Amino acid sequence: MSLTEAVPLPLAGVTHVRRRDARWAEETERLATKAGLELEDATAIEIVRWAAENFGERVAVTASMADAVVAHLVSTVKPGVDVLFLNTGYHFAETIGTRDAVAVVYPEVRIVNAEAEQSVADQEAEFGPLNRTDPAQCCFLRKVVPLRETLARYDAWVTGVRRVDAPTRASTPIVQWDDRNGLVKVNPIAAWSDEEFTNYIADRGILENPLVGAGYPSIGCAPCTAKPLPGQDSRSGRWAGQAKTECGLHG
Repeated sequence: MSLTEAVPLPLAGVTHVRRRDARWAEETERLATKAGLELEDATAIEIVRWAAENFGERVAVTASMADAVVAHLVSTVKPGVDVLFLNTGYHFAETIGTRDAVAVVYPEVRIVNAEAEQSVADQEAEFGPLNRTDPAQCCFLRKVVPLRETLARYDAWVTGVRRVDAPTRASTPIVQWDDRNGLVKVNPIAAWSDEEFTNYIADRGILENPLVGAGYPSIGCAPCTAKPLPGQDSRSGRWAGQAKTECGLHG
């Protein structure tokens, strides 16, 4: 099959041109918008199945390695799925350990490391400790750009974003067009409550980063992650004391 050969989209009735040109983007954005409405009340498995049926081998999962929930969920529908991990160079040792454990415990997934062009040492030699002086730029260089470059290989990505995570995520669609990265973004557990999430982990023995049990419900880079204060949302420990609330991957 050539890169420009048309592939039917089974649930959409439109043509999927594998070269990501303007026509493909226009058609796929319409598909995503329609699916975002139609799948609002669908189960997570139904949402993942929609992504697999429409995008086949060109769908990937992104994982922060706080847990393996979405990696496991997608692999039950699509064994062998690529799971993208942003290896920023600033992660907790526990996060790297969780990534390595996921690769062993879940042979149905394939870990793909996305890394910045510069090493941490080279970046700090050129710019100083950006994680303290300009965390937005640090996230851009070590997360946003590597993810964008890695996602260029795919037509859709599946995330673990949930609406209850933080006020900034309360209106997250089930399926949306990701204009920044030029592909479809699928959020199959966006509507899950904390109870549904923890039950999925408990019922299936899903791997969790040990830092979660130590009081870190949202885990990012070590220099920019703290335990939330009592009564605050799960992401309040990210960039604590700063106006920054998102790394730029999801808004």
